[in-house]
Amino acid sequence: MENMNTTRPSLTDTFISYATDVLADTDKGLMASEIELVMRRYAVEAGIEIPHPSSPFRTLNKRTALAENVQAFKEPDQYRILVELCDHPEVLRRNGDAARKLKLQIMSKFGHLAAASLGTEVDKALIEQTQHWLAAYPDVFEIYNQALQKYKTPAFKRNLLDDLRLAFEKLIQALLNNSRSLENQLPELGKFMKNHGASAEFSNMLVKLADYYAKYQNTYVKHSSAVREDEIEFMLEVTSAFMKHLIRLNSNAVGAA
Repeated sequence: MENMNTTRPSLTDTFISYATDVLADTDKGLMASEIELVMRRYAVEAGIEIPHPSSPFRTLNKRTALAENVQAFKEPDQYRILVELCDHPEVLRRNGDAARKLKLQIMSKFGHLAAASLGTEVDKALIEQTQHWLAAYPDVFEIYNQALQKYKTPAFKRNLLDDLRLAFEKLIQALLNNSRSLENQLPELGKFMKNHGASAEFSNMLVKLADYYAKYQNTYVKHSSAVREDEIEFMLEVTSAFMKHLIRLNSNAVGAA
């Protein structure tokens, strides 16, 4: 059994209002016309009506209008909208530091909502466990959650695999305290696992798998867009299992020291 806190915080109206205060800041945030455009698109995609579909809004200010529009969606969609609005080009241009800080805060607190809308095929328990262990590695955590978001959009499938590879590579770099590429980590990765209590056979098996993982990425992602759709789910799950296991190995060794 995983030693995990099973409490999953909900996106409250209070937090949504807090987030939209940043995203629709009077001077640095989205303009009313930009809010209108982006929220109409989300509403059409979800097939719902929003309380403020056009500007001038039927409320005191654009921050409240954005908050009430976001609140009209189901919780996983609220999560996706807030994360994506943090990456809106105009938000990043006008208030980039605050937007990046907010995005990490949303992902850290509510990342389980990314798994909630992945579909029945994906092992959601594995995804949530991986998010739990990645919380100690915020840079990797952010890239991993971006991959989860892209999983739901077929047009982003190549980007999804790019993100998974980058997350895996950056995690290994953090664990091994270097900046080498994934392909150049294999001998050190084997030593790391053996030094942290893994059996020689298991370590050798995972190193060989990591070798084929890197070759797959190089063949089908870095140099080609010919990604087989039926393999994407496996790549998501195998990357998750890999990362979770490596962090647990490291955590167990630290705890035993």
